Amino acid sequence: MMEKKKIINDIIRNRRSIFPSMFSDEKIDDKIILDILENARWAPNHKMTEPWKYIVFTGDTLKDLSDFCGEAYRKLVPPDKFSEMKYNKTKKKILSSSHVIAVCLNRSVEINIPEWEELAALAMSVQNLWLSVSAYGLGGYWSSPKYISIANEFLKLKENQSCMGFFYLGVPQPNIELKSERKPLLEKVTWFTA
Repeated sequence: MMEKKKIINDIIRNRRSIFPSMFSDEKIDDKIILDILENARWAPNHKMTEPWKYIVFTGDTLKDLSDFCGEAYRKLVPPDKFSEMKYNKTKKKILSSSHVIAVCLNRSVEINIPEWEELAALAMSVQNLWLSVSAYGLGGYWSSPKYISIANEFLKLKENQSCMGFFYLGVPQPNIELKSERKPLLEKVTWFTA
């Protein structure tokens, strides 16, 4: 029992965003990706609607996603705000990843529940995914760029589905330093006692 508590505390408290610029060229085995997604699907969700859909890009399909995202960025940014550096960075971070997962909301059509509940369930699913990535010693982060608003057709999503971002995955380069801080717990907790 204590061992499980120690393991989960360690994984949760040491999870970090690791960006594609920190990834090595090593590829992640697809079986590991499936295991990570298996954990993601066990997230709590109201009325068991399982409101998630994951679309995985790897290998040559990363180029297709990179091209789409680059052009979507170009399309959505006014010409006076366009940055060649941002355009290239948008494309490169995809190509620097082992896998990129489109994180999609799959709204229930049979059960009428508030959208926020399904979004919350999707976020919990991504948290399971992220903790699994961390447990495997891999790197990743969830990004929701503006151009996801026009990704539905590219991703072949149905009317009740929408892209909520991309999760970039890779094998971290050795010896990267990751720091993170949180405010003291008691600044975020209010107790009502008798």
